[in-house]
Amino acid sequence: MAHIPRKRFGQHFLTDRVIIDGIVDAIAPAEGDALVEIGPGLGALTLPLLERMPASSRPLTVVELDRDLAARMRKREHIEVVESDVLKVDFGALADARGRRLRVVGNLPYNISTPILFHLLSFVDRVVDQHFMLQKEVVDRMAAGPGGKDYGRLSVMLQWRYQVESIMDVPPEAFDPPPRVDSAIVRMLPYEQPATLDPALLEELVASAFSQRRKLLRHSLGRWLEGRGYGGHFDLQRRAEEVPVAEYVALAQAVGA
Repeated sequence: MAHIPRKRFGQHFLTDRVIIDGIVDAIAPAEGDALVEIGPGLGALTLPLLERMPASSRPLTVVELDRDLAARMRKREHIEVVESDVLKVDFGALADARGRRLRVVGNLPYNISTPILFHLLSFVDRVVDQHFMLQKEVVDRMAAGPGGKDYGRLSVMLQWRYQVESIMDVPPEAFDPPPRVDSAIVRMLPYEQPATLDPALLEELVASAFSQRRKLLRHSLGRWLEGRGYGGHFDLQRRAEEVPVAEYVALAQAVGA
């Protein structure tokens, strides 16, 4: 029986074989990998990944909320199904079960892509890399450098911990049903030795900075720093989008100290 895509799950199934092959080539499954796919859907990416996975890397773990799709996946060999909302999945426990860090992939539901990225951020030390299909607009924001309209809270909060690279654009016609937006594939490589800081403090600091992005930082971040009793120097005669990630990180470290 054909599966009817469910709008409440944001289901758009990838069907373009050239695009699928390009994604699998980018992921390049290797000996000993612990692969986890979020939202396998009908298996468009799952099955080609399985074909490329060495026996030592199996099973492929998939996280699927749709019970009908999860049941389909359980019928296939070398697939381990976690039937759950991805925002409730303990990726640390998955890494422990496999005895190694994870490689996380998937065509993420566009309606909750940002919450998923932040959820995974809390498990970043258990991850080798991440390859995701996302709305192109979101990928542009993730990978943006300072000085442009795409650079914002999402850019800073991901780039302090990952090297983020947009590696492929994907048109709507590559899906069934086609989404109303362009898509892109993003590669996220965690830094092996990230800056030592309190992530919650950085998030609060960055949220304050971008709360009034059209105004100079003295109107937003400046007041936040005053409330924290920070007496150091930071150039507040700039807009939030002009400050590089490294400066936000250094400020969070100074405030936290």
